[in-house]
Amino acid sequence: MKKLYALFTLLLILVLTVSSNPVIAQNYTSGVVDDTSSGGDPGEVSTILTAHDKNAIFDNAATYTFEVKNTYNKPQVGKVTYLITDQFNKKLRKDSILINVEQHSSRSYDFTLPQLKSGFYKVNFMINVNDYDDTTRRVFGIRPDEIRSAHSRPDDFDKFWETAKAQLAKVKPEYKITEKFDLEKDNRKVFLIEMKSLGNKTIYVWLTEPEHHQKYQKFPVLLLLPGYQATNIPLLGRDDDMAFVSPDVRGQGLSKENFDMRREDYIVNGLEDKNKYIMRGIIMDCIRAIDFIYSRPELGHDRIGVTGGSMGGYLSITTAALDKRVTFCAPQNPFMSDIYNMDNGAVEWPINYMKKYVTIRPDLTFEKALDNLQYFDTKNFASAVNCPVVMGIGLLDPFVPPNNSYVVFNSIKTKKKIFVFKDLGHEVGDKYYNYEIRFTRDTFGLF
Repeated sequence: MKKLYALFTLLLILVLTVSSNPVIAQNYTSGVVDDTSSGGDPGEVSTILTAHDKNAIFDNAATYTFEVKNTYNKPQVGKVTYLITDQFNKKLRKDSILINVEQHSSRSYDFTLPQLKSGFYKVNFMINVNDYDDTTRRVFGIRPDEIRSAHSRPDDFDKFWETAKAQLAKVKPEYKITEKFDLEKDNRKVFLIEMKSLGNKTIYVWLTEPEHHQKYQKFPVLLLLPGYQATNIPLLGRDDDMAFVSPDVRGQGLSKENFDMRREDYIVNGLEDKNKYIMRGIIMDCIRAIDFIYSRPELGHDRIGVTGGSMGGYLSITTAALDKRVTFCAPQNPFMSDIYNMDNGAVEWPINYMKKYVTIRPDLTFEKALDNLQYFDTKNFASAVNCPVVMGIGLLDPFVPPNNSYVVFNSIKTKKKIFVFKDLGHEVGDKYYNYEIRFTRDTFGLF
């Protein structure tokens, strides 16, 4: 259990490196009105919206119960309205019912929403009564296993990445390993590794491993990939049977040399040329980190897992797709998914940065930018992953809509499992991390 707790702590640290503001919906909403405005009646109205499926995923019509509690000394009369939109905020259906909740009582109202085709939909439940107005926002899915992208990957996608890997292979890594004695604790060694990556750029990687091991023991490795504009740290914990590798990819953390830029510039750097787009180098940095793992005799070359959230989830999938040395893949909320369907109101970021960038690049149009991004779309990598995958998503994610996430998940052809959190945004819950811990140790053959 100590090992499980230590790994769980490390995974939580990893999630905190995702530089974005998570959106968390509340199941319970309440409102208190100044008693002077209600004749000295210090009551309140509160609501609870409950989906009739634990994941808010349905085969046909979505069903909900909307409970209204009234602690006022008078009835609350008005209506409850629902509004359904698609991921692009197009209105699909709106309907209302009249309600009358007696004083000091509660009432529950069941809703069966009209049947829709497969996909995910936003639904707002709005209550308007005497002394209270509020909106509860949710997302529900209809047969998401049927979701597919309308856009195929470029014909030369594989050739594009074979070229990138060939260019990386020509760069001598020139590993420089420095033990950081001042950072060591819990019987774990800490090393900072400097290395050369694509374009002869210098990047830095942290390695921590148990201090003591048997002569022929080889540690399995968990490669923890960073979130957007995050700085990685040496990950410790008390695990005496596993090593952790956490790279600072170019432009992040210790690897900002020659790539230090504003947050809004990072995601669009080089977007006018797919061969110079920053994500090409970032993905190669992750593969170079695996090259380093293979250079170390004490690390298990046949047991390498990749995990991360947001950009780290994206890098987990892209790395597993391009490098068959990866044993398992555990992404959370991978961004850059089904990019053509991120426009038209589906998400604000990073589309807003990209549209702004186009205005200052006379040789670039937004359509051309989207075309270039097809070489970096998560879904176009997913079908090439050949190791087991466990994935987690939040249905209220403002950066990665669930339609986009399921396009990626449905493209994965190997053994896979997904955890859906209906009330979370750009994050996942403990249930996912508890499973990932067991999944990691089982896959590595650790007990």
